[in-house]
Amino acid sequence: MLALVGFLIIIVMMVLIFKSKALPAFCFAVLPIIGALVCGFGLSEITEFIGKGVGSTWQTAILFIFSVTYFGIMNDAGLFDKLVDGLVHKAGKNVTLILVFTSIIAMIGHIDGAAATTYLITIPTMLPIYKKMHIRPTVLLLLCGAATGIMNLVPWGGPTVRAATTANVDATELWIRMIPMQAFGLVALIGIAAFLGVVETKRLAKLGLTVDESVEEENAGKDSDTSLKRPNLLWFNLLFTLILIVALVRKWLPTYAVFMVGTIIALAVNYPDPQLQQKRIQAHAPSSIMLTVTLLCAGIFLGVMTQTGMVLEMSTVLINALPESLQRYLHYIVGALGAPLGMVLGPDPYYYGIMPIIGQIVEPFGVTLETVGRAMLIGENVGLSVSPVVPPTFLAIGLAGVELKDHIKFSFLPLWALSIAMMVFAILLGII
Repeated sequence: MLALVGFLIIIVMMVLIFKSKALPAFCFAVLPIIGALVCGFGLSEITEFIGKGVGSTWQTAILFIFSVTYFGIMNDAGLFDKLVDGLVHKAGKNVTLILVFTSIIAMIGHIDGAAATTYLITIPTMLPIYKKMHIRPTVLLLLCGAATGIMNLVPWGGPTVRAATTANVDATELWIRMIPMQAFGLVALIGIAAFLGVVETKRLAKLGLTVDESVEEENAGKDSDTSLKRPNLLWFNLLFTLILIVALVRKWLPTYAVFMVGTIIALAVNYPDPQLQQKRIQAHAPSSIMLTVTLLCAGIFLGVMTQTGMVLEMSTVLINALPESLQRYLHYIVGALGAPLGMVLGPDPYYYGIMPIIGQIVEPFGVTLETVGRAMLIGENVGLSVSPVVPPTFLAIGLAGVELKDHIKFSFLPLWALSIAMMVFAILLGII
């Protein structure tokens, strides 16, 4: 019963979202509650499930509100103007170079293993350049998501820690075997960036635009009012932003607190007049409120689906549906399907719920739980950036100004293909 209702919720949700019949927030908030009631759970139990789910997303919601406001203020003050103009000038008409730069920045930005940090470093920095050169923001999200997924294999990354915990092995040992595969993935990402650069260049040409014309058009559409620019505070704003990024990486404060404090200080320094501060907050509020609503509602979805046991039951049904002749290869199959499975289930049920079951099934064939963990890490990690049950996804699409359905449509298949290519490489090298 739980599995059936769970599958129905997922199917109905995907249909409503992709056909634009309902907002994601509606699907996340209403469908799981209806499903839980159908399964016989009482309101008091559902309330508890919701509390646990929202409790896992509220910090990211606060982070999103204040990070969007902060980078909006920095953009108002002109922090990114020289960077954008400099990169565009250096790249000239070479869209490919911009996309390769994006991939490298995202790789470096994910050294700390936190997707939120990567998105906060890469997207606000590169998005003005993409807009100026008329590159689709979905390309930016794809490259950031791929870099995040590949780099997230590091031993301090959340999925690797989960897999190592389940396998009862050291996270570093689990990761060391995967380094050649990770390197392959990073090289492949640069190749993807180069390919997309060619695609975007052809798209611009087809529209009758060159990069230079795009820049002129973008500049022509800019607001001529420069009263919000603060050129005299450029170095302060740059240094202050770097300090915030260091605080994120070093974890001096909770991530959301870094931007709460940073936003208030940035407002006070750049716009001392309280009335002007209020106007700047109001100006950036529309950019954050809708995604914040969606993010908190995703907490309801996550809490109800996991706490009721629907996710685990759905996984068990899928596994048991396999014929016995394929069970010795189950870790390969689940690894290859890691992107769609991780997208629907989220990391905790995937590693703590499914991984032990897979381990028990393949153990008689001489496959260790550590090997299962490596196989499952590849696909789930690379495809995680399109998952609607992971809070950083909403941070990314909010920063980029892209709808969830458009992000999934553009990024899912390339990310899945990349994960399968990495898995084939890992099999050939005997990593899994």
